Amino acid sequence: MIKFENPNGYIEITNNYFANLVGRAAQSCFGVTGMVNSNPCQSIKSAIKSRSSKDYLDQGVAVKNINDKLIIDLHISVSYGVNISAIVESIVSKVRYTVEEATDLKVSKVNVYVDALN
Repeated sequence: MIKFENPNGYIEITNNYFANLVGRAAQSCFGVTGMVNSNPCQSIKSAIKSRSSKDYLDQGVAVKNINDKLIIDLHISVSYGVNISAIVESIVSKVRYTVEEATDLKVSKVNVYVDALN
């Protein structure tokens, strides 16, 4: 849960909201084929579900709040043959813009890990 104070009081935003917001922004970028669960103990059943459905936007997303600035970690899979550095640059820009517009919180860093090629 991300909690911050503004002139009107305290605001709390759940990690689930951030994970879905970030997942949707990342998957909307060209070349991204899906989000990858960063947990090495992922079960076979959830691995099959994640490959067959885009409903798992929140997997592979971690959001941390340090000194009222957000650090976002993304684990993604990309299409084979695309320019990975261009995709990563696009994701960083899109995620930063989307989160800052939706929450008015500053994103200090977006780390993108390409875990798979499809």
